[in-house]
Amino acid sequence: MQNVGIVGCGLMGAGIAEVSARAGLDVVVAESSQGAADAGRSRLEKSLTRAEAKGKIDSAAAVLERIRVVTDLGELADRDIVIEAIVEDEEAKTGLFRSLDQIVTRPEAILASNTSSIPIMKLGVVTSRPENVIGVHFFNPVPVLQLVELVPSLLTADDTTARARAFVEGQLGKQAIDCQDRAGFVVNALLIPFVLSAIRMLESGFATAEDIDRGLVLGAAHPQGPLALADLIGLDTTKAVAESLYEEFKEPLYAAPPLLARMVDAGLLGRKTGRGFYTYA
Repeated sequence: MQNVGIVGCGLMGAGIAEVSARAGLDVVVAESSQGAADAGRSRLEKSLTRAEAKGKIDSAAAVLERIRVVTDLGELADRDIVIEAIVEDEEAKTGLFRSLDQIVTRPEAILASNTSSIPIMKLGVVTSRPENVIGVHFFNPVPVLQLVELVPSLLTADDTTARARAFVEGQLGKQAIDCQDRAGFVVNALLIPFVLSAIRMLESGFATAEDIDRGLVLGAAHPQGPLALADLIGLDTTKAVAESLYEEFKEPLYAAPPLLARMVDAGLLGRKTGRGFYTYA
């Protein structure tokens, strides 16, 4: 696959675009407005400039030449694979997949979702080609973390999964794991209850955010604490994944704590808004 389409140029979409372009692929990223497209382009420029300064790529400008950021979904018509990386909202994603089904002309094209929790079956069945729909879940920051979860639904063709694996591992140089089409897949099904437990501990006054995180970093060799990690993921995304997990399994450990819900309501979403459990410059 040489022609990659991405919908959404936020943190995840921009990261997927960057690794695809760094692999020499032709990339078109669709955004919902010119303002969002400009912000996405700026995000890409900053990331690639940092990568060049660190010697990870030879030329940021050369990589950027392989990326177009547009506002018309129709520009994705000729893509070999289109990866959805929009807000973690089931209605928004199903609406987008209905549109992509009409827009993407190649009958063999893969329609992939970067969702972290929404069942792939729900996205596939709104299209006329559920056999071509698969979850391809990257992790933030995409240029740094090597893991990708491959999530076929019951209707995904074996050939689609094989081609998605070849794209992820053979072309992008990532490492893939196979996941069943269950909310949260592998990583978030394990990670989110852990993060929610840390939020409940803070909410109850059991310990401060700093001490909770230091405890896991210094006592369990975690690279960062669960509350700092929630800020990196985004508290809105953390809440959305928790709600998806709870809807599917009805386990209390998946329920979003009131503190998390209030912080999301207040717009305190973590690093991307400058304030979450910690404050960022």
